[in-house]
Amino acid sequence: MAPKSFRARRLGIALRHAREAAGLTLEQAADEINSTRSTLSRYENAQTMVSPASVRALLTLYKRPESELEDMVALAKEARKPGWWVSYSYILDRRTIDFIAVEAEATAIANFEPSVVPGLLQTTEYIRAIMRGGPHTLGDEEVEQRVQIRIGRQERLKETDPPIFDAIVDEGALLRPVGGDAVMAAQLKSLLKMSELPNVTIQVIPLKAGYHRGTRGSLHILEFEDPEDPTLASVETVAGQLILDRPHDLRTCAKIMEHLRAVALSPAESRDTINRLLKGL
Repeated sequence: MAPKSFRARRLGIALRHAREAAGLTLEQAADEINSTRSTLSRYENAQTMVSPASVRALLTLYKRPESELEDMVALAKEARKPGWWVSYSYILDRRTIDFIAVEAEATAIANFEPSVVPGLLQTTEYIRAIMRGGPHTLGDEEVEQRVQIRIGRQERLKETDPPIFDAIVDEGALLRPVGGDAVMAAQLKSLLKMSELPNVTIQVIPLKAGYHRGTRGSLHILEFEDPEDPTLASVETVAGQLILDRPHDLRTCAKIMEHLRAVALSPAESRDTINRLLKGL
């Protein structure tokens, strides 16, 4: 199950490490605080929000330093605060909410897209065209709500301390006239502008590369500042966004991303390709 939030995931990892350092099993710890093994397991796997009081009780039981205890209690309070995207929970499915939550805390994001421009680089009109042509029939208000959600996600790229964003896109996606020529021209111009940001790298996989390992679907790999927070990967399925955290899956995703970088054009060559496609419009 995907974590409820990045902070809840970090807190769960900290609680597990503290319990293990204290030499206690889940059963022993649960007995000491009048809880259950399953409840503590859900805390440690970030499947259930843990209250600040429970964090204090657990870390006191584990005999952790007062400074660490206070830090973790503060983290528990932060984890319970809803992100901006929660107000759209009536629109978005649970998997998408989970993905946005962890994406919002990533310090490095790698994204490959085979058939559309990467979401964090899409223009407003391009997003509208995608939403109107998606698998679900959406009214104008629903389309605009989804546009605002995606624009909200993009804001991080221009923050004072933004994440590193490596975008790889198949040339076929840039040839597809989403929304018509005018929308695509504006989108290509936006890609050129975004590529000038110091934290953004854009690479294009040329059609001449033929079949490659990314033709099956989109892929995200998210990395985080704290080494205790393991890398996450995400793939797009017909059922929605699927977050992967098993070591085997992460190794497979990392190898695929390495392959995609190898077959893609350099950032400079990619800019030339985007300029060529723009002139073609």
